[in-house]
Amino acid sequence: MSHQRTHGRKAAIAVGGAAALGAAALLLPHADASQNGTSRNGAAATVRTLSAADAPRLAGQLRRMLGDSAAGFSYDGTRRRLVVNVADGDGGDDAAARAERAGADVRRVANSTADLAAAARTLRTRATLPGTAWAVDPRTDKVVVTADATVTGARWDRLEATVRGLGDGMATLKRSSGTFRTLASGGDAIFSQVTGGTVRCSLGFNVTAADGSPAFLTAGHCGVAAERWSDAQGGQPVATVDRATFPGAGDFSLVRYDDPGTDAPSEVNVGGGRTVPITGAVDAVVGQTVFRMGSTTALHDGQVTGLDATVNFQSETDPNGVDTVTGLIRTDVCAEAGDSGGSLFTRDGGAVGLTSGGSGDCASGGETFFQPVTTALATTGATLGDGGDGAGADQRGDGEGDGADDGADSGAGQQGAAGQ
Repeated sequence: MSHQRTHGRKAAIAVGGAAALGAAALLLPHADASQNGTSRNGAAATVRTLSAADAPRLAGQLRRMLGDSAAGFSYDGTRRRLVVNVADGDGGDDAAARAERAGADVRRVANSTADLAAAARTLRTRATLPGTAWAVDPRTDKVVVTADATVTGARWDRLEATVRGLGDGMATLKRSSGTFRTLASGGDAIFSQVTGGTVRCSLGFNVTAADGSPAFLTAGHCGVAAERWSDAQGGQPVATVDRATFPGAGDFSLVRYDDPGTDAPSEVNVGGGRTVPITGAVDAVVGQTVFRMGSTTALHDGQVTGLDATVNFQSETDPNGVDTVTGLIRTDVCAEAGDSGGSLFTRDGGAVGLTSGGSGDCASGGETFFQPVTTALATTGATLGDGGDGAGADQRGDGEGDGADDGADSGAGQQGAAGQ
């Protein structure tokens, strides 16, 4: 995300390039309201037509209601429907009926949540190799395993054998032409002077810390790399890392502004003098359109392609080590060095993620991984949005559950390691 307002100032980052202009056009106001399209015959209900903004809300309600009986969620943008995977077996018929009553499109699948989780555990045990990643893709009901260009020879053979050993229909192995890397660099958004030069990252979202002080979220590997951050290259530090998680169960930092009077609005500056107000945090749904703002490449858009992703970055401190990060969102939105920590959000102002890392660039494309904002809020105790929307998923729901539970997702994440 662009650097937001600090100490009464607001930095503007120009939106450059055709892709950025296209993403900006998508953010212009237009009709995308939810339609209920529901016709009832007794307890039965037809599939609801949902906007991209409403689909994550219904997914959150069904996730709470169905638990592990739901084997994944995805948004079909063409038909404007939320698709819920339900595995065959005990409880499957009941879960399918409840999802249909709530207005979702049910898809019967072979792999349950437990099956997919077991496959991911096997990969973690046998294939934690630098340059590999995996995430659940509910559209294929498989774990998608990706190897970057550095995975060759014996390491490729090991990965291929592990995937094959998971059994038919459980996982897909593919190549990435680039190299998985975190995206901190030197440049222009939030800066820190460290031994050997300048580190640049991007501010994600302004938040309120648990004690009421102004703060912001950014990538955990940025918070691990440096403790004090400035809003101008070579400038005096204006914020200090409170805690950082990287590697491990996430990639996020909570950074407190040193001045308790800092003006830190809940919005994303998308360039051209325009901002998108951020009103709450939402969980990602595969298939939904999302926007990423970063200090290097400005505004770009794409789709969520996988959830609960594990990425094995080559360690920057140990030539033979691996920095494994779990629980990430996978997308096809491009990003480059310096975009780390930047915001991933929806058109209607839902905070989705913080840029972690990926492969490729904004000329050739690639895949990028994001820290879910809901987990970062739950772990740090910070709140987001003008209404104090904090630890948990979308608290802006319209209450249209059609049989699903009401109330906000807990968004509970694992406790991360304390940062600098």
